[in-house]
Amino acid sequence: MRFRHIFSETRAGLRQNLTMTLAVIMTMWVSLSLFGAGLLASQQVDLMKGRWYDKIEISIFLCTSDVQGDNCDPGQDATDAQKQVIQQTLLSNPEVAGNGVYFEDKQAAYDEFQKAYAGSPIRDSLTVDQMQESFRVKLKNPEEYEGVVSSVQGLRGVQKVQDLRQYLDPFFNALNLVQWGTIATSALLLLAAALQIGNTIRLAAFARRREIGIMRLVGASNLYITLPFLFEAVFSALVGAALACGTLAAGVYFIVMQKAEPAIRSIPWIGWNQTGLAMLGVIIVGVVLSVVPTIVTTRKYLRV
Repeated sequence: MRFRHIFSETRAGLRQNLTMTLAVIMTMWVSLSLFGAGLLASQQVDLMKGRWYDKIEISIFLCTSDVQGDNCDPGQDATDAQKQVIQQTLLSNPEVAGNGVYFEDKQAAYDEFQKAYAGSPIRDSLTVDQMQESFRVKLKNPEEYEGVVSSVQGLRGVQKVQDLRQYLDPFFNALNLVQWGTIATSALLLLAAALQIGNTIRLAAFARRREIGIMRLVGASNLYITLPFLFEAVFSALVGAALACGTLAAGVYFIVMQKAEPAIRSIPWIGWNQTGLAMLGVIIVGVVLSVVPTIVTTRKYLRV
């Protein structure tokens, strides 16, 4: 196989279709950048879920004489018998992690209150007797919590069951919506890029249909005839992917590492490892999007 002739044909094709090649590169650049941003957003959401879900616990607040509920006896705290029933129910639940049940009495709740509001005027607004006892429950799988909640929320002595997921889930749902919106938009642009590559190769193949016919008559193989078109498409895709990778790296460095991470240190942020994975995905998708339309488009002219 004469690679010199193949590369010569590739260079000639790129020169003859320069404007179309530039259009493909720019389309691939934008679409792959959005696709990579979607991958980074997905990894960021997973990191935040992993960090916060580990800290999620279910709090079962017990009745007091000052705080009442449907399962409370008016004017009375939860009794020892009611606490034992609640504790046994939690310990026997398969969704609860081992050693995952912690009882917080009034003194412990008061100490936490004092720490939380140190220096605030409301720090001295409550006494130990006014504090609310509670069970704090860790789960084996933070995604599975309904069984624990449903098992205790109807028991006598339980004033309220609080699950931190109810506050975090709307936030994660919003992040997931942004993530899938970015991926859907990039998918449309990737489709446009694939169609543009196909049209570019179709025009190039049509312009060279006479040469292709002659090559077929002298016995050239399909692979030999297809390779120049394939190299043109892969070249455009790789340049677009390289620009997209540079855009992702710049975005992570200037936006995440220089701005977001120093400003908000309480959550984990994506780094170079996650960026490298996104770049790998961008390159693979870029190459696939260039190869498939090229092979499909050139098949017609190989029958000449």
